[in-house]
Amino acid sequence: MLINDYLASYMKEELKIERSAEWRQALRDNMKNKDRIAIPRVKMPEVDPQIRSKNYDEVNLGLTEKLAVDESRRCLDCVDPTCISGCPVEINIPKFIKNIERGEFLEAAKTLKETSALPAVCGRVCPQERQCENSCFYTVKLKKEAVAIGHLERFAADYERESGNISVPEVKPSNGMKIAVVGSGPAGLAFAGDMAKLGYDVTVFEALHELGGVLRYGIPEFRLPNDIVDVEIDVLSKMGVKFITNCIIGKTISQEDLLKDGFKGIFIGSGAGLPNFMNIPGENLIGVMSCNEYLTRVNLMGAGDPESDTPVYKGKKVAVIGGGNTAMDAVRTARRLGAERAAIIYRRSEAEMPARLEEIKHAKEEGIEFFTLHNPLRYEGDDKGRVQRMLLQQMELGEPDHSGRRRPVEIEGATNWMEVDEVIVSVGVSPNPLIPQSFSGLEITSWGTIVVNNDTMQTADDSIFAGGDIVRGGATVILAMGDGRKAAKSMNDHLTSRC
Repeated sequence: MLINDYLASYMKEELKIERSAEWRQALRDNMKNKDRIAIPRVKMPEVDPQIRSKNYDEVNLGLTEKLAVDESRRCLDCVDPTCISGCPVEINIPKFIKNIERGEFLEAAKTLKETSALPAVCGRVCPQERQCENSCFYTVKLKKEAVAIGHLERFAADYERESGNISVPEVKPSNGMKIAVVGSGPAGLAFAGDMAKLGYDVTVFEALHELGGVLRYGIPEFRLPNDIVDVEIDVLSKMGVKFITNCIIGKTISQEDLLKDGFKGIFIGSGAGLPNFMNIPGENLIGVMSCNEYLTRVNLMGAGDPESDTPVYKGKKVAVIGGGNTAMDAVRTARRLGAERAAIIYRRSEAEMPARLEEIKHAKEEGIEFFTLHNPLRYEGDDKGRVQRMLLQQMELGEPDHSGRRRPVEIEGATNWMEVDEVIVSVGVSPNPLIPQSFSGLEITSWGTIVVNNDTMQTADDSIFAGGDIVRGGATVILAMGDGRKAAKSMNDHLTSRC
């Protein structure tokens, strides 16, 4: 705690010094706070729903320079920037926003890269409304719409990329120590970036043939284009990070192999790729599949193309079970693949949905139906074994459960049938069991997650750290990145203390 207190005090002092810079003071003097507060929050330009629901083009178009500067003026450059405390990777939010206000867009992008390995990704997929924007002065004190931090983050990252002047964070001289990273998802990439900055020789091992983990196979291109992911990873490569694909740690290479090859530390960010099902009658029918399979086949394997070697079935009456971002991705994908009716089935009300507000909004605009307070009881098929209808139980909300959300309770006798020809189940995931089963020295929970010290992300084996979904069991991109950054700092402290 003493170290953490010292670091917090140091960061606070650094933020104070940066805020006192002449150019920051000049910006604050240039406009009164009451005038800044009077500026309405910017609206993100979007592709028309009737057009976008038929293709995979990105929905959000990004801010123009004028819109970005106008929104940046809303930032009050607070003495105590609470927005930073709401960011799992601790982006210096006022600094990058004020750089946008003065027109120094490339400096804004550099500021983002000081702490974030994936700014263009985070600007698109992070739930800012529950994190940095939820801690914004506007939200907390003024009860007004927060500064559009996520939109501005995307603007700065996109501006840099489109300018061709892509900055590469400074890397310390090599210390000669090799570090292995298992998985190229957000946790692994964030960890790799921070360790590379510290001078380590970092190698990322990815089981699939493409890099990016869930960023690649889990999130559709209409929300996160693959070329955005490619550019972010390319920056890491220029920092010296090495990437090896088609390599399954625990199978292709063992834990012992890594130790023999001289790796001094291992970070496990292998994610949660094992889908959960509800164990109800009919889940083995043709046309009922996990969301993981559906999105991976479409996003990574091009299964939406009828010429694909393994084309996915394109249902006309599609139901997606679940209320998270992944469920929204799946149902919106089904619409783009030609579904005449695409519906979300969720056992709680819309207010309890874990999906981003923006994703719910976009889904509704694209004609997605929402059957909240409904839960499937069973599926029935035709004489060929293909799903054709499902029985839904109507629910009501009872008292809050351990998650803090009100618990769904069955309404006795209230059921109804829905015709379907494809059901996509998105009710959570479990960690990839390969690493826990093949690595020795790890403590594993009954849920299959790896036990870590929450302050350091260190496992029972002091040379192995872990983060992301393999620890959390399913979370957001930015929380996984926060784990990766915390693990990098802790592993560096551990390794340098032994020297």
